[in-house]
Amino acid sequence: MKHKINLLFIALTMIFLNVRADEGMWLPYSINGQSLAQMQKLGCKLTAEQIFSFNQPSLKDAIVQFGGGCTGELISAEGLLLTNHHCGLSYVQSHASVEHDYLQDGFWARSKDQELPNEGLTVSFLNSIKDVTDDVLKGYTADMSEADRDELIKKNAQTLIKETKAGRDVEVEIVPFYHGNQFILFEYDVYKDVRLVACPPWGIGKFGADTDNWTWPRHKGDFCIFRVYTAPDGSPAEYSKENVPMKSKHYLPISLKGVQPGDYTMILGYPGSTDRYSASGSVKNVIEQEGPAIVSCRTTKLEQYRKHMDADPAVFIQYASKQASVSNYWKYYIGQVKQLKYNKVYEKRLEQEKIFREWAEQDKERKAKYDGIFDEMDNYWNHQSKYTKALIYHREAGWRGGEAVAFALNFRRINYAIDEKAASQGDIAAYTQGMRASVNDFFKDYNKALDRDVTIALLNLFYKEVDHAQLPAIIKKTGDKNHGDFTAFVDNAFAKSIFVDKDKLYAWIENPKSLDKDPIFALMQEIVESYIALSDQADKVDCSRADRLYMQGLMEMQKDRSFYPDANFTMRLTYGSVQDCSPKDGVQYNFYTTLDGVMAKYVPGNWEFDVPKDLIKLWENKDYGRYANEKGELVVNFITTNDITGGNSGSPVIDGEGNLIGLAFDGNWEAMSGDISFEDQVQRTICMDMRYLLFIIDKMANAQNLMQEIEIVK
Repeated sequence: MKHKINLLFIALTMIFLNVRADEGMWLPYSINGQSLAQMQKLGCKLTAEQIFSFNQPSLKDAIVQFGGGCTGELISAEGLLLTNHHCGLSYVQSHASVEHDYLQDGFWARSKDQELPNEGLTVSFLNSIKDVTDDVLKGYTADMSEADRDELIKKNAQTLIKETKAGRDVEVEIVPFYHGNQFILFEYDVYKDVRLVACPPWGIGKFGADTDNWTWPRHKGDFCIFRVYTAPDGSPAEYSKENVPMKSKHYLPISLKGVQPGDYTMILGYPGSTDRYSASGSVKNVIEQEGPAIVSCRTTKLEQYRKHMDADPAVFIQYASKQASVSNYWKYYIGQVKQLKYNKVYEKRLEQEKIFREWAEQDKERKAKYDGIFDEMDNYWNHQSKYTKALIYHREAGWRGGEAVAFALNFRRINYAIDEKAASQGDIAAYTQGMRASVNDFFKDYNKALDRDVTIALLNLFYKEVDHAQLPAIIKKTGDKNHGDFTAFVDNAFAKSIFVDKDKLYAWIENPKSLDKDPIFALMQEIVESYIALSDQADKVDCSRADRLYMQGLMEMQKDRSFYPDANFTMRLTYGSVQDCSPKDGVQYNFYTTLDGVMAKYVPGNWEFDVPKDLIKLWENKDYGRYANEKGELVVNFITTNDITGGNSGSPVIDGEGNLIGLAFDGNWEAMSGDISFEDQVQRTICMDMRYLLFIIDKMANAQNLMQEIEIVK
């Protein structure tokens, strides 16, 4: 088995050499030989060591995983960090109030002592990578069950992680690649003192909001600036007044050159999840089950959010980040389902599987190795189709639906200890007292009236849409009794529960007792237990072995195809070029947009399309300074052929000399199927032009402290 895995790894390395310039999320430590030559042919003037090295400072040392779900990059010698506005929004919101509305007005620290700490925010720097496939699979035999294989992998991985840490303050993870055919260990330094430095006003950073999301042309200044702090000795440390700005090992100079069609672009970042080698059953499940269910639940939630946010500025501040989070993947799934159908991805996968079957039949050994894998996969997805919709509604409309219901989930563990006397009274008291901070955080941004309406609407939907045989008992009983109307049920629960009243919850903390009779806790418990029971039923059929063999077979069959690993929140490199786009007959999109386009969309007082007065004045006077292009326009956004996905938000767009020219923040509507099937003719990355960033900092915010810190090249 080791021999086969080693051969596979060699094959992966060789396949990498045939990488295309647009498609592919590559492990950056692998660039060498023909792959680097191809990048250089497109305009890259950097060596492999300058891009990625553990022996000397390189581009990878400027790239961080930001907050666990985005990417950021260092842009100064003192740890100044750039990411997207939507990545930093929740931290900006946590500091905002009606009196200091940093969401609408923006925030600019004029000196380091004005920078704001953010509890819980971390950034991670990659400092070590190692292929550990042989070690992780040590002891594996071909006759092992999948459950035994998984247990072996888990045990071996835990041992390796412990040995690698060796008591050091680092984060270590072992990540599977190619459907479990390869395993790689990543080690990170995690910095825990990350302070807010600057954020543009809502009318810049969030311009276009839901309407423009996932579309081109765009006109958005999607940026936020933070700073990484360290202990005085340079090591990672929790927030302290004694901490000092990080001394950057490497940072990215910002270029004023601008972009033209054909210019080389490279992106380094942490893309989250793709599934480009999945079988047809997985695609069908997204189209028919997963996508529609998520869209339905989130549409219902967003309708209630907007009703309350539009009516009260204070509620708008409380829920701006929450609304954005719900909305982002609401629209994503709308687009994904539409484009999967339009691009006939399901049909293409069926055809690929037909070709695979024919290829396997042509050789006795191949036939024996791959025989039955499609039966396994078909059986799995037929089984999953019975549960997917119900499980999504349990999650989206149930235990993650109403906020109070979701918050009650945090008390499940302590309630078990109370009911079962599984802990001493002293330990219980200490645990509940430790929950004070989370209670305070919850109620800071909680609106009871909004949550009531959300909970009613989602429970009504839950009862209506899910097969009644798969409903939690409390949902079925109440819905049957009240003809699907949960208004009275929710009103009664909100009147009696401690989870919608901070004082009652604090009183419980002082005298903790069983929560079983609390109506919101009881609702959460039944939904979660029903979810677990359904999940257990769904998990009785598995196809991980078939997926793994199919991946091996595809790579064996398509020897000339460029296989790169699916995204999994590990650092990747993509490269391409600035290009315009013609997504369909008669439609031609230019490669850039300007401030003129912002003003063409401007709607005074509209939450999506209002514009700050200072920006309007600069536009009226065409006061763009050195940030205008050769035509005198102020470029706002541009598009490239780079391959990115969620998690790449905030990734740097780097030119051939290693300078920062853009900030990646989105993909385009016509390629929303891209996480499952890359569409090479229409797939584009939407980027903010760095000249727009500098214009906002310099001309609009007059933040000269930042201008003096940032290195600018022409």
